[in-house]
Amino acid sequence: MKASTLRPGLLVSLKTTVRGGVAYKKVDLEQPHLDASGSQIARWETTREISDPQEFEAAIKARGAARSAITAVCCASSFGLLCPSAEEAKLESAIAEARRIVDRFNGSASCSRIDVYALVGRVAQDDAEAARAIGSEVRELLEAMQAGIKAASPEAIREAANKARALGSMLSPEVSGQVSAAIVEARQAARAIVARVERAGETAATVVAELATRRLEEARFAFLDLDEAEDTGLLPDAPAGRGIDLEAAPAMAAGPSESRALEF
Repeated sequence: MKASTLRPGLLVSLKTTVRGGVAYKKVDLEQPHLDASGSQIARWETTREISDPQEFEAAIKARGAARSAITAVCCASSFGLLCPSAEEAKLESAIAEARRIVDRFNGSASCSRIDVYALVGRVAQDDAEAARAIGSEVRELLEAMQAGIKAASPEAIREAANKARALGSMLSPEVSGQVSAAIVEARQAARAIVARVERAGETAATVVAELATRRLEEARFAFLDLDEAEDTGLLPDAPAGRGIDLEAAPAMAAGPSESRALEF
């Protein structure tokens, strides 16, 4: 797979926090000590005090709404949130909407405060490392679909298929088409399992043995080819498929969040 099989896109690191309105008190009941088996034992009691429960609940909901505004225009991966460059205007609008939600809450709250920060970096179309990283993620999802078929688990198949479909937006049309074909095949397998195993009572092993998985295999092996190319330092010519929300500890500063574009 060539690095050019990626669409240019954006990597979004998102952090949202709720500060104030809740306090925790810890009381040590038993200091750390060794028991008869040699394990270390300790006991404590923690008390949580929320000064204004209604406001705190509203803060949690507002924070969730702010996060959802941004994540709705992105696809999640192990590396954070990804957004195709074609959707950059929607991402900017979503970040602005998230800040409006937060500002409305902060303007009327007396005990709690919400912070939202979005750090946006660009993923170049010819970024080989990004291609390998995103490709690895898609390959794992293809493998998860295959495992779901072997286990006759429609839920596992659909969960992996939904994630792979979202990541497909970061792939070039040719590679995305290969992944899409594999997803279609996996969804057909999930429907067959529901109809024949769960409803008709056929033996799962018999149904699974008859299911087509050729496109899944082809897409998965294409991604394996990319990993082998990484070991040799060369990228193969045959295209394959490959194709992010970080929540940190509460922020120390209370200033407004900022979105910046970084060149990787």
